Amino acid sequence: MNAKTLEAIKRHGQSLLKAFPFATERNPVALCKKLRRIENAVSKWTLQACNGPEVPEEKLDAECDKALARVGKLLNLRNFEGCGLFVNRDPRGYALKFSVEWTRHWNTWQRCLNDGGLPIHADWGGYGILAPDLTIK
Repeated sequence: MNAKTLEAIKRHGQSLLKAFPFATERNPVALCKKLRRIENAVSKWTLQACNGPEVPEEKLDAECDKALARVGKLLNLRNFEGCGLFVNRDPRGYALKFSVEWTRHWNTWQRCLNDGGLPIHADWGGYGILAPDLTIK
């Protein structure tokens, strides 16, 4: 991993720790790596469900619920309503996302802070991305 990639991961991890101050993993890089593993695991299921052979809906639901439970444990969340965390089942994008409303509110609030703030990474649709691929070549 090069220095630019490491810095991008560290910055994203710090953003997440600011948004979720009670996360059980306090190291920003380790947090991002753990979340990225969860992202990759659930993305395999959403891709398989899209491309076939057909994945039973119950199995996909169970895998999505398992991913959300793992994220909830890492971020120390009791429910996901506050941040609108969900699994995007469209395999063309990231699987673990925050709602547009929460992301817009958080990022606007962060920009208003005098310390420069730490906005959450977002896609073009405005959804927050929990575990983006931050590789810089």
